[in-house]
Amino acid sequence: MSHSYNKIWIHGVWTAKYRKPLIAHSIETKVYNFISHQLQELGCKVKIINGMPDHIHCLFLLNSQRSIAEVMKQVKGSSTHFINENNLIDDKFAWQTGYAAFSVSESIVDRVYNYIKNQKQHHLKKSSQEEYEEYLRLFGL
Repeated sequence: MSHSYNKIWIHGVWTAKYRKPLIAHSIETKVYNFISHQLQELGCKVKIINGMPDHIHCLFLLNSQRSIAEVMKQVKGSSTHFINENNLIDDKFAWQTGYAAFSVSESIVDRVYNYIKNQKQHHLKKSSQEEYEEYLRLFGL
């Protein structure tokens, strides 16, 4: 083949440090828009970003020239700076060190999209911690 092709959907999840609920409804649109812009600057097409006060879910196409680690480091670092520099919260903001990133088959992109879209309703039934533990079991981690 003379060209390289890839289409790798990533479902990224990361949490605020100590799982503190710091991303209030009043700032979440600003934070999500900033993260979306950062991903686009990295060449990663964003399908959806949503979450809860203590964590974020994001579905995006991975740029073939970037690693997941590089993308996550840039997005988390720049969004931390953005939140702190713009005084969006009273405390000093930080994300936890780690993150989760799962590849998503094209056949279930719409299902993952809807799952992310409905985070608020989803967490009425299941806490963030329960969700996290379920992911670890589901993916054998």
